[in-house]
Amino acid sequence: MEQRPGAGARARYWFDTTLARGTSALVGWLVLVCLAVVVPASAALVWTSGHAPATLSGKVAAVWRLTGETMRLGGTTGSPARVALSVLLALVALVYVSTLVGLITTGLTERLIALRRGRSTLLERGHVVVLGWSEQVFTVVGELVAAGANQRRSAVAILADRDKTAMEESLQSKVGPTGRTRLICRSGPSADPAVLALTSPATADSVIVLPPDASRGDADVVKALLALRATARGGDVTVPVVAAVRDSGHLLAARLAAGSRGVVLESDTVTARLIAQAARRPGLSLVHRDLLDFAGDEFYPAAHPSLAGREFGEALLSYGNASAVGLIRGGVPWLNPPAGTVLEPDDQLLVIAADDDTAELADCAPLVDERLVAGPRPPETRPERLLVLGWNRRAPLVLREWGRNAPPGSVADVVADEDEATVRAACEGGDRDEGGEGGAGGDGSDWTCVALRGDTTRLETLAGLDLASYRSVVVLGQEPRAGEPPEEPDTRTLVTLLVLRHLEQRTGRELPVVTELTDDGNRPLAPLGPGADVIISGKLIGLLMAQISQNPHLAAVFDELFSAGGTQLHLRSAADYVLTGHETSFATVVAAARDRGECAIGYRSHADAHRAPGYGLRLNPPKADRRRWSEGDEVVVVAGEGRRGAVRSGGLPLPRRTPRG
Repeated sequence: MEQRPGAGARARYWFDTTLARGTSALVGWLVLVCLAVVVPASAALVWTSGHAPATLSGKVAAVWRLTGETMRLGGTTGSPARVALSVLLALVALVYVSTLVGLITTGLTERLIALRRGRSTLLERGHVVVLGWSEQVFTVVGELVAAGANQRRSAVAILADRDKTAMEESLQSKVGPTGRTRLICRSGPSADPAVLALTSPATADSVIVLPPDASRGDADVVKALLALRATARGGDVTVPVVAAVRDSGHLLAARLAAGSRGVVLESDTVTARLIAQAARRPGLSLVHRDLLDFAGDEFYPAAHPSLAGREFGEALLSYGNASAVGLIRGGVPWLNPPAGTVLEPDDQLLVIAADDDTAELADCAPLVDERLVAGPRPPETRPERLLVLGWNRRAPLVLREWGRNAPPGSVADVVADEDEATVRAACEGGDRDEGGEGGAGGDGSDWTCVALRGDTTRLETLAGLDLASYRSVVVLGQEPRAGEPPEEPDTRTLVTLLVLRHLEQRTGRELPVVTELTDDGNRPLAPLGPGADVIISGKLIGLLMAQISQNPHLAAVFDELFSAGGTQLHLRSAADYVLTGHETSFATVVAAARDRGECAIGYRSHADAHRAPGYGLRLNPPKADRRRWSEGDEVVVVAGEGRRGAVRSGGLPLPRRTPRG
């Protein structure tokens, strides 16, 4: 038998049906509810008052006046017409006030919603505009905040196709306090010129275009650069622009869209070269990270006319608290020029210093102890062995960059869950034999690539390798393949590192591991020894973009340092420069490096290599600092390519430019 609804359910249904009739029903119910409360309460107040009228009509009139005052209905007594007119005037006043309040509330609400959506125009000058959103945004914004710490007022505007509130909360949680720098978020597609104009790019100090995390991010970068041109007067962008693309196929389009003042980085190429350099000399990633962030010492131009007419070799010992590494002539940086180069009056020295105005002249030549300068040693030409675990789109670039400078006869073993023919074809430039080996002779070098298929996360795969025979181990993150479900970034890399750590403990030998990570948040999770080389591709590219955005003349400097050949950063044994076991000043090391055609900028202590936070690395020490040098110590130098005959390729696609100002 069907159960009939109860009285309460029928009453609720009747009430809901009444409300559904529209505004008139809502107003009627509101009046009835108010009268049902106000009239009885007013009557109770009148009847219980000590000054209540004696007659019933007087009490009713008093109830009406109290009800009218409460509900703003006038409350006038007298003839019916008089009462009706008072009610009419009260209703008109009520409608006017209510409408006015409603309009003000609606206007404020719409304004707040517009601000919350991030669609208002910025009226800033000298700010930095960041277009796009990826994991690099936190690195870039954090570095810009650090760069603006000594400024009275600075601002960073971020435009991305995300919710404004969500962006602000993410930046606040990951960047932290911003000090004097204001972060301004705007929401919308950066490829839309109308939306891009909200950030006032024409009055900005620089514009940074971040590569999105999506696979088609390079196309989005090109579209954002085109939108930037569309907002510029005459179609020519007049502010410095820094962008990054992954695929070299989009490089030309991005360069053309960025304009004459644009700098476009090939992120994959930069990352691969940094990994290859760290693989040949473990610990070099610490030097790169220290020079790229704004927390330590950076590259700055220094103008000291008193040095004009003197040789560059003398200038190396003319600063007590800065390290000269080159000069800027005609607006073009020249790293590690010959020591006999005479400085011209218009030249600026390129130095590594704590800030742009801290380099002070001081004659450090008397600090040099010529007796402790080491004699020349024959270069090490023994073949090297490299182990690469994992495979991704940057792996061929890493192998080619490593092999370009490897001694003849060197071998690179690649263990990956990838087809062996694919690996050999990617890293080989010449003929290959049937045994799975091939000489990568495309650049004139003589090294061998051996492809081995296996799962790097399994113990039996790595236990079967002679890990002790490798000079260094490179662990690359595997990218998701087509048709396979995506996994968390760096998951396989972390598991591979766990297996390597287990083998290290079992054999008692610490492996020099260079690890590539995608997410900076996974760095604390990586089971690595202290001071190990960790290349976080997005973070390094973010640091590089932030540096160039603040100092555009550094584009050519980093172009040379991170190029395939030519002048680079090196970690070399301290025994090549000074007699170990003796105490001497850092000025002696600088003089010894000068005699070898190099610029010494720091050192890494072997005894402190496992101690945080510096892991033994010290850049730009005072020339007067004295220490006892040991056999395991290393010196950081800016020097030409160590292997003769290496083929020089184009390096980073960074145009050389005249510094602003």
